[in-house]
Amino acid sequence: MGLDIVIAGVGGQGTVLASRIIAQAAMDVGLNVRTSETIGMAQREGTVTSHVRIGDPLYGAIIPDHGADVLLGFELAETVRWLYKLKQEGLAYVNTARIIPVSVASGRSVYNTDALDQHLRNNVKNLFAFDAMEIAAEAGSYRTTNTVLLGALSTMPGLPFSAQQLLDAAMNLIPAKVRDINQKAFELGRRAVEV
Repeated sequence: MGLDIVIAGVGGQGTVLASRIIAQAAMDVGLNVRTSETIGMAQREGTVTSHVRIGDPLYGAIIPDHGADVLLGFELAETVRWLYKLKQEGLAYVNTARIIPVSVASGRSVYNTDALDQHLRNNVKNLFAFDAMEIAAEAGSYRTTNTVLLGALSTMPGLPFSAQQLLDAAMNLIPAKVRDINQKAFELGRRAVEV
């Protein structure tokens, strides 16, 4: 079985850590994994994309267009930007919170939330959209947004590792002083998408 996941966000959201957690959970159950990251020009708030490929055989680390089983969207505009990677029947777990780019803050461009949201709803059959940043704040820190999204991902049918195995991988890679908050964020993320 193979599973291809694209993670799209901006710098500072923990997208690379999330990809490492997913990869570690897969390796912990004996699966082959390849990952790749693309980090934008700005260290903070520049585009960041990670590819996680799980299974056998693996021919490369980059997921082909329309090849991703899952799009894990950490930021609304970045999710729309990378939507072309998702299979037609793929699942998208999307944080609806916005991070306003410098070009919008300076008045050089516009961030049209309604159009972005509508585009997702029109083009993704299996969409789970929620304000992960608000849920993270409820857990104790907006910085756990990535863990909220991992919790949401852990509800996916057919995931090649259990929710507990994904949480265990996260706890092993997250500093001890913030594990309690992250565990709460993970559980709240699960609840956000469970039917």
